[in-house]
Amino acid sequence: MDYKNRSFTILGAGRSGIAAARLLKKHGADVFISDGGKKENLIYLDENILKNEGIKFETGGHTEKVFKADALIKSPGISPDSAVILGAIKNGLKIYSEIEIAFNFCKAPVIAVTGTNGKTTTTVLTGEIFRKAGRKTFVCGNVGTAFSEIAELTDENSIVVLEVSSFQLNDTETFRPKVSVMLNVTPDHLDWHKNFENYINAKFNIMKNQKAGDTAAINYDDIALREKAGRMKKDLAFFSVRENLKKKGVRKGSFAEEGKIYYFDNDKGIDEEIMQSSNINIRGMHNLYNSLAAIISARAFEIKNEIIENTLKEFKGVEHRIEFVNEINGVMYFNDSKATNIDSLIVALESFDKNIILILGGREKDNDYSKVEKLIESKVKMILAIGESRDKIINHFEGKVKVLKSDSMKDAVRKAYENSIRGDKVLLSPACKSFDMYANFEERGRDYKSEVNKL
Repeated sequence: MDYKNRSFTILGAGRSGIAAARLLKKHGADVFISDGGKKENLIYLDENILKNEGIKFETGGHTEKVFKADALIKSPGISPDSAVILGAIKNGLKIYSEIEIAFNFCKAPVIAVTGTNGKTTTTVLTGEIFRKAGRKTFVCGNVGTAFSEIAELTDENSIVVLEVSSFQLNDTETFRPKVSVMLNVTPDHLDWHKNFENYINAKFNIMKNQKAGDTAAINYDDIALREKAGRMKKDLAFFSVRENLKKKGVRKGSFAEEGKIYYFDNDKGIDEEIMQSSNINIRGMHNLYNSLAAIISARAFEIKNEIIENTLKEFKGVEHRIEFVNEINGVMYFNDSKATNIDSLIVALESFDKNIILILGGREKDNDYSKVEKLIESKVKMILAIGESRDKIINHFEGKVKVLKSDSMKDAVRKAYENSIRGDKVLLSPACKSFDMYANFEERGRDYKSEVNKL
């Protein structure tokens, strides 16, 4: 795309929006930023920088100026049926996500990772493997740094590992990763996508432009993914913890069997044992899946097995995802603040045996706690209910497991401390959004860790 003398409206003044605006302006585009939020709440909006670079903006609402552009780049969270998006469509504006724009400036091959759960861990882990292999590596996307911030820093010898959401993938046109990773898919963000079919279709946009020589890594054990992937003519690589994929007739992939991890590629005559699965440092079945996906991405670029194995042995995981915080009087404390839905909670609970004290609650919409009821009854000795959903949680679990109401994170941590004995695990895994008490899940996780460490 030729950006010079074209006009763009950037909808949303978050990190990715600001980065996209500055990138486009640098390449001669006329750029206008519009955000419905109050200016004082927009932490990435620096008036001095924008004025110095000649970027106009508005805050506190969207005016008709939004529609006086050739195209619109929207923040991932803005609903496709919001008034401003419907207005853009009515005015004939093309709508893109920030990753679509950044991709056009990126010279490096891209490994793109998506899925309902596990994206951040897999993205960071994959990036760590490439760093240990000596590659100039950029880890970006939803994991923190915006793609547009680093796109121009790339070259043909570097690598970009990009965490992408269904929101971003929904508005792509030419985006084409060298390796796409589909970890799993369960119903999520259905208020945004309207139905599960739209959600999974948005996820599969990750591979729609891939060509011969590119790789699409798919979770074989996720039936919805496997069935949809099977209808696509792509160079598919599968990963599984349940099946010997070679016996299933799969041409390429990675799988775990009898305590060992294997990688194979029939087209290249590769059949290798990577390592003992028990030597992976990060715990839980979900992290075995994440590791298998990272292996496929690394082997697609011929990273040596020794480097892969050493990284998996040393990798400590990511902040706020079943993160070990401290051990106090024989009680271990874990921070899983990133668990904002029931499926993430299930993953966390399955990573432990018994004797869990669970801090649960926050802002939610129609959480079905019956999905996790049996798991909680078998593994959780006490629930500490916090946030807006605490009364709903108490009403659902009272009589099934001991439940206490907590007025704050400090109160929840203190009650966990007072009710725990040696061998217990205290787990913050809220299964809810954080916006009732915090700006984001990171702030919630940091508050939890601070209160734990005060003990």
